[in-house]
Amino acid sequence: MKKIINQPGNFVNEMIEGILLAHPDKVRTPGEDPRILIRADAPVRGKVGIVTGGGSGHLPLFKGYVGRGLCSAVAIGNVFSSPSSQQCFEATKAVDGGAGVLYLYGNYGGDVFNFDLASDLAELEDIETRTVLGRDDVASQPRERKEDRRGVAGIVFAYKAAGAAAERGDTLEKVARVAEDVVENTATMGIGLSPTILPTTGEASFTLDDGEMEIGIGIHGEPGVHRGPLETADQITDRIVDALIKDLDLTAGDRLAVLINGMGATPLEELYVIYRRVHQILSGRSIHIAKNYIGEYATSLEMAGASISLLKLNDERLSLLNAPASSPFFLEP
Repeated sequence: MKKIINQPGNFVNEMIEGILLAHPDKVRTPGEDPRILIRADAPVRGKVGIVTGGGSGHLPLFKGYVGRGLCSAVAIGNVFSSPSSQQCFEATKAVDGGAGVLYLYGNYGGDVFNFDLASDLAELEDIETRTVLGRDDVASQPRERKEDRRGVAGIVFAYKAAGAAAERGDTLEKVARVAEDVVENTATMGIGLSPTILPTTGEASFTLDDGEMEIGIGIHGEPGVHRGPLETADQITDRIVDALIKDLDLTAGDRLAVLINGMGATPLEELYVIYRRVHQILSGRSIHIAKNYIGEYATSLEMAGASISLLKLNDERLSLLNAPASSPFFLEP
């Protein structure tokens, strides 16, 4: 194992300290707990707050999407571990501007449990909350069980849309509906080429033989739907895009937002090779790409691999994606 770290147990806090020192005008902690980051201007009176959260190791997910037109706060867990219910609750209190708070995070058991507890605590403080779960990983469950799917890189679309709705002054119910609408129309699938090495143990999150790939792998190394010899970029992209088209029931004339996401150790050049093929496939079916995002949006430490997310667009979804947004890790392309 080779990592540029100090003591493994200090890794997350030292990373957060670096973010705070680098971007004091954008994010801050509301109290003594460094595992809670909020927008520097939070709370904003009369506007819905948006709280996300999850384990570390996925930067810029989750903590990178705290900013204007995005999320209001994040509760941060250890690497691949959930934040505590108290941290979720403290984040909620810190960004409550009197219009309620939306919880928007990935569909993982520990996160769901602790955010649900935080919601109960918020109710005791007369803070109204709603929850929308990112559930875009088509490899984790079939369409008929989509409520049980994992949340992966496609949640970025929901951050963007819900953040825009909150920024323009929508009610909590409307912001939650916007987020759920985007989640329902988003599909993602990834490929893994090499594992993540956990800093606290030095162990790989999964194993792959030399020359192997795994289609459908999760961002923590969860099993995918196909393991076999490494294929060409076009073959890999064909596999993934075909599954996403079927899942979203796309037809000629549809409009899409496309996100090509690097998992942490994939060169940007390779992501553009993937995008080239995605564009060829979709244009060949008369499906129009109205918006694209190419880069690292949801990583898994140093995992080699990528994911493709598609969001089926209508005028409202496209307008929300086009609204201004910025954070230390996100600039609207």
